Amino acid sequence: MTNRFMALLLSLATALFVGAVSAGEPVEKAAVDKLRATMEVPGTGMVIDTVSQSEMPGMYEVQFKNGPLVYATKGGDFFVVGDLFTVGPKGYVNLADMRRAEQRLERLADVKSSDMIVFPAQGKARSHITVFTDVSCFYCQKLHKEVPELNKRGVEVRYLAYPRAGIGSPVYRQMASAWCADDRQATLTKQKNRQSVPDNVCAGNPVASQYHLAQELGVNGTPAIVTESGKMIPGYQSADELMLSLGLE
Repeated sequence: MTNRFMALLLSLATALFVGAVSAGEPVEKAAVDKLRATMEVPGTGMVIDTVSQSEMPGMYEVQFKNGPLVYATKGGDFFVVGDLFTVGPKGYVNLADMRRAEQRLERLADVKSSDMIVFPAQGKARSHITVFTDVSCFYCQKLHKEVPELNKRGVEVRYLAYPRAGIGSPVYRQMASAWCADDRQATLTKQKNRQSVPDNVCAGNPVASQYHLAQELGVNGTPAIVTESGKMIPGYQSADELMLSLGLE
């Protein structure tokens, strides 16, 4: 990348940062209707969920249901899939990731604690993580062995189900059996220790809804760890690494 191009990039990003006074604000219905008419192409299955003002002048932030966050022109004829950066006092800022973090927190706030399998912190809680997990996943099993240490250090671990093989698969039935068990913690721990548990799929269990929520939030592998700030950590981290990621040690 040449110095000239880098200077141009920095200049453009700085201009966007300074001019971003209405980012995140809702868009008029007429503008949303126009975007829907253009971007919701028949046969693609793509449906717009929300539209808001973007930090980039002349562009809207468009969130598709169960799809990506994109930046579209006002008419919707052109759009960009990817992260939008600006330059702040401390360097590059990923605005798209900040927005995704907000969305994760908003959606996770709708999940009842009774629908999670929670391993609470010992003593005073310092933080919490929400983990989309699959009992057949090796690194999920490995992460589960770190849970006692995380609890000991004041981190609550909240599990949500993401059976990677899909709804109705054998692992879905395994996970539903954990969520339907009288002792959810013990059952989930047995499964992650590769011990068999009785098949017990109850009506109204939340595994399917959590699977769809994970897809909506962009989870495509396990474990997927969401921090208290909404940051997504894809993959395994040890207790020591997670404490650093959480800014606790």
